[in-house]
Amino acid sequence: MQKLVHMVMDYAPGDLACAEVVSALAAQIPGDYHWHITSVKSFDTVSTGFVVAQLGNQTSALRPSDTLIYANCAPRKDRREARSNNEGEGFLYGVLKSGAKIMAVNSGHSLSFVRDDLAELWTITVDTGGSQFRSRDNFPQLVGRAARGQIDFLVERLDPHEVIPPPPAAAVGYIDSFGNLKTTMRDGSPEISSLKPGQRVLVSINDVEMSVTVASGSFNVQEGDIALSPGSSGHGKKYWEIFQRGGSAWHTYKKPRPGAAILVRAA
Repeated sequence: MQKLVHMVMDYAPGDLACAEVVSALAAQIPGDYHWHITSVKSFDTVSTGFVVAQLGNQTSALRPSDTLIYANCAPRKDRREARSNNEGEGFLYGVLKSGAKIMAVNSGHSLSFVRDDLAELWTITVDTGGSQFRSRDNFPQLVGRAARGQIDFLVERLDPHEVIPPPPAAAVGYIDSFGNLKTTMRDGSPEISSLKPGQRVLVSINDVEMSVTVASGSFNVQEGDIALSPGSSGHGKKYWEIFQRGGSAWHTYKKPRPGAAILVRAA
């Protein structure tokens, strides 16, 4: 049986912090697991949550049956006052309806996109303080135990809707390497539910407004045109994307950050 650990973290690839976390996890994860690292920008919990949902909700044809996601993006913004002993946001264990397991810091929107997909969510026994670098010093042993099926660290079962905020509505959710803006609007969202292919609309992000074509795919718009269409993320309920054929919608929209609000209105 194939096994996979997805690491989703706000450390840049090649950064010393990333290397130290990988080393600490390698000391704990069983040797029959494959590994993959997905990096997001520093403190970007919106992208973290988007990635966690996309990887965790994959069908059995798209991932190993034994998939464990370790997500750590912890800006420690749940409290404004000074923290004692480097204490941070809580570290939780969850099981998705797909069967994928998640161990994640419950920070910002890191778990928002799987809020409705969690079959189980638990607090766990872990020291949340004592180190500025919890993802290296505190968490890897627990991730290793979960990978071996040793989940004796579960403490209290939680209601996801009580402890996890919903994802931001009508916002930038993730920016891919092509400069495509994956949005949090998905099939059925009120902002896009009445749009038809070929229609022209005005789309604003951070006070930058562009005329955009509603499309059904990336190649049925002219070179250089900006389009809004169902994307490749979201599985059975697609998230819509803003893309520029032959260019970067991210650059054209002056480099918005994930979480930036999107306004769609008639042209």
